[in-house]
Amino acid sequence: MRPLTLFTGQWADLPLEALAAKAKAWGYDGLELACWGDHFEVRRALTERGYVRARWQLLRDHGLFCYALSNHLAGQAVCDRIDRRHQAILPPHVWGDGDEEGVRRRAAQEMIDTASVARRFFDAAPKPVKAHLARTGRTVVNGFSGSSIWSRIYSFPPNLPGEIDAGFADFAARWRPILNAFAKLGVYFALEVHPAEIAFDIASTRRALSALRNHRHFGFNFDPSHFGYQGVDYLAFLREFGARVFHVHVKDVWWSPVPTEAGTFGGHTEFGASGRNWDFRTPGRGRIDFEAVVRSLNQIGYTGPLSVEWEDSHMDREHGAAEAATFVRGLDFLPAGRAFDAAFARKAQGLSKG
Repeated sequence: MRPLTLFTGQWADLPLEALAAKAKAWGYDGLELACWGDHFEVRRALTERGYVRARWQLLRDHGLFCYALSNHLAGQAVCDRIDRRHQAILPPHVWGDGDEEGVRRRAAQEMIDTASVARRFFDAAPKPVKAHLARTGRTVVNGFSGSSIWSRIYSFPPNLPGEIDAGFADFAARWRPILNAFAKLGVYFALEVHPAEIAFDIASTRRALSALRNHRHFGFNFDPSHFGYQGVDYLAFLREFGARVFHVHVKDVWWSPVPTEAGTFGGHTEFGASGRNWDFRTPGRGRIDFEAVVRSLNQIGYTGPLSVEWEDSHMDREHGAAEAATFVRGLDFLPAGRAFDAAFARKAQGLSKG
């Protein structure tokens, strides 16, 4: 069965040791460590001797493993048009003086450094983790890309000729050197296809891949919740890009079957507000067909982790995380090793020989 992990990004207010104890009690096999809070600190991993081994020891002390690191926040700043919002999500050494191009340049270096420490971290992993990574063939860092053209999502005033093409060219120019560094380290980057990124649906994903000339070390962290409320076929995404699905987030979303007062764009309301057309939900309580997702993952041969990204504005998060672990345990199953009617065929062959 695929490992069951909890993404720690939404739990960064808790020390890793406290979260690890809770995650084990809830039934998780491991943690997908976010590179913020104290969960996995890139700069410390680069500069402090023993930091990486201490992280593994903490996980082992709680009977947990890790199969992927995630640095969404630094990745967001690589291509974004930088403003004061970014200061709140970036490490001080990446924000620096706030100069836009300087922030983007330092964010790119932070992603390269994340690949470097991921290599170091997983080279020091326990034997079961190394065996799992060998089976999947990848060491993975998940994250965001940012986008210089997200503000052009609704073309009014009409986008200028070539403006969108220039945005994808900017993405490629900034990310190809990062991905080349990943490749030298034997690490793969998994973009979470998501609104506000260069790729947010199937059509934009095709353009992103084309812009990168199908770089081998670029793939996806598949999260169906970001497709469902947009009206995007998340199963079709798996069929088309299955070979590049390097990691999977299990997160659910509910969207209204009838018109609402705040539509797909959210009406400048907060998550959980009444009248919204959609909101994230604890896995199993939204509208994502996870049965179909698991069958599709089996068809594409995905054997990596199923990592719960818990977000639900109306549920206690500890209750939700425990419930999600139980839900995913009951959801996952191995693919068939043979056609179910193969035994009948063999029996018929035996009879014909007799």
